[in-house]
Amino acid sequence: MLRIALFLGTNIAVLALLSIIARLTGLDLYAARYGTNMGALLIYSAIFGFAGSFISLAMSKWIAKRSTGARVIEQPRDSTEKWLVETVRRQAQASGIGMPEVAIFDTPEMNAFATGMSKNNALVAVSTGLLRGMSEHEAEAVLAHEVSHIANGDMVTMTLLQGVLNTFVIFFSRVLGRIIDGAIFKNNRGNGIGYFVTVMVLQVVLGLLASMIAMWFSRVREFRADAGAARLAGSNKMVAALRRLQVNTGESVLPKDVAAFGISGGMKQGFRKLFASHPPLAERIEALQSQR
Repeated sequence: MLRIALFLGTNIAVLALLSIIARLTGLDLYAARYGTNMGALLIYSAIFGFAGSFISLAMSKWIAKRSTGARVIEQPRDSTEKWLVETVRRQAQASGIGMPEVAIFDTPEMNAFATGMSKNNALVAVSTGLLRGMSEHEAEAVLAHEVSHIANGDMVTMTLLQGVLNTFVIFFSRVLGRIIDGAIFKNNRGNGIGYFVTVMVLQVVLGLLASMIAMWFSRVREFRADAGAARLAGSNKMVAALRRLQVNTGESVLPKDVAAFGISGGMKQGFRKLFASHPPLAERIEALQSQR
């Protein structure tokens, strides 16, 4: 759950950087000049769209550790750390995935996240606030939820989805940019300043629309991870963990880039619900109870 905001934030930054590189190297000028060749433009868009997405995936563990200050448990220092490592190991084996790295990050907020390039190269991290504020059974369910995200391949699926979304953002921003440049700025060459300004603005606008789709998928995968946690740790434990989180509904104190990867998303109202990475806790509890 910390995972999605981290991934999307990194993806947007990488995509912006690639756009600047394309402008400086003349690739964007080439795309503008030969934009009528829709096939070539689509290939160009796909290369840059998927590059940003896969670079974000490759950097996900490193950025997560840096953003949260997470400390990977190399050798357990006490009984709590030993329990954490052994619980994740047991759940990973039951899920048929490789042993993830296990880490702790210091914050009073009850939260946890999982990230990584693949099912066998992942990280599970929990906050000190979660370890203090939850019972062992509740913490076990939270760990099972994060392990289920890894077992479900959510990061790879999100990468592919974001790659497709990036592709169409790049493609349509340039197609519309050329149309607007010609219609408003009367530039028929397709490479005027109006074109490049329009493209940058449209990338932001279309990027927001793409984020709505990505966040919709994020909400769907939360229900799947909850169901997976119920299988690994028990439905009652997962419901108890979610109810505990209902008490802790304040603003996230996690860094902005990783906030949506936590076990519970921030509360959003009205139009902002479209950008929520998580369904309401009450809906998640109801879904679990209906599966009993």
